[in-house]
Amino acid sequence: MPKKLSRGQLIAATAPFLAAAPIARVAWPDGAEAAAPSATHFGHNHDHAGQGHAAMIGEAVPSIARSAEIDALLIPPKVLPYRPGRVREYELVAVDKEIEVAKGVRFPAWTYNGTAPGPVIRATEDDLLRIHFANAGSHPHTIHFHGIHPANMDGVFEVVQPGRTFTYEFPAKPYGMHLYHCHATPLKKHIHKGLYGAFIIDPKKPRKPAQELVMVMNGFDTDGDGENNFYAVNGPAFYHARHPITVRRSQTVRIYLANLTEFDLLNSFHLHGDFFRYYPTGSTEQFEYTDTVMLTQGQRGILEIDFANTGVFMFHAHQSEFAELGWMGFFNVVD
Repeated sequence: MPKKLSRGQLIAATAPFLAAAPIARVAWPDGAEAAAPSATHFGHNHDHAGQGHAAMIGEAVPSIARSAEIDALLIPPKVLPYRPGRVREYELVAVDKEIEVAKGVRFPAWTYNGTAPGPVIRATEDDLLRIHFANAGSHPHTIHFHGIHPANMDGVFEVVQPGRTFTYEFPAKPYGMHLYHCHATPLKKHIHKGLYGAFIIDPKKPRKPAQELVMVMNGFDTDGDGENNFYAVNGPAFYHARHPITVRRSQTVRIYLANLTEFDLLNSFHLHGDFFRYYPTGSTEQFEYTDTVMLTQGQRGILEIDFANTGVFMFHAHQSEFAELGWMGFFNVVD
């Protein structure tokens, strides 16, 4: 019988072939400089590009091609000013769907609206939220929202069988960065298969203007052994290394960050070249000024960055293994 490789052995065996994976400097063979990553297509002529970067960037990265579905997960719906009596309605459909979680690697996911994570749900505090849920999948599912709501809207006992529907309705509160996920059993399977997403409730007094982004940290167990083989934010491994995120130095960048990674106790976010204000859960004005945050599953918060310099800056998990298996990307900071 063939011997099954552990995750550590898999990393060691495949590292030489995963061109985008190593966070450490890539050792390029003689005559291979032409294949080394270059940042010149971002308007920066790096003389050392031919010597190899800390990680590859742009079209050289073995990730999936640009996807409108994945790009849409990065941008939250527009914030709306507080208005008493407003109803915010969303439609979520649970559907079984094979998705590409790394270049050439397919995963039989369970999704909300066809993506893992699902769409961003947003409301202003005290809006009446009405979420119409239809189960078009092959297993019973629910939606559990973090926040304050009646017991009969909690997504635990209101199990929706395949082919059935349920409408969740409750006032949006408290304000902050929250999340939603399936709460059917076995819980870890329903989460790791892809049934989760970001849930933003804005305060009545609006936050200051910013370029807003949403990042849901996740992982994928592609061989069913209870350990993740790939890590990412908003879906495919290395996606934002191949497709860096353009931001402006002149504008605050606000990131709504949540950890929905199954099987691992911690995940993290580390920013290169700058610090950010981190607001735990986004529910108060108190913040920590740092460049790294650690989150357990279900933890979330808001990051605000005022970039001091232009250029290309990496962000990634500060667990090296996670970064080498896909959880890393770049900001392209412009004036």
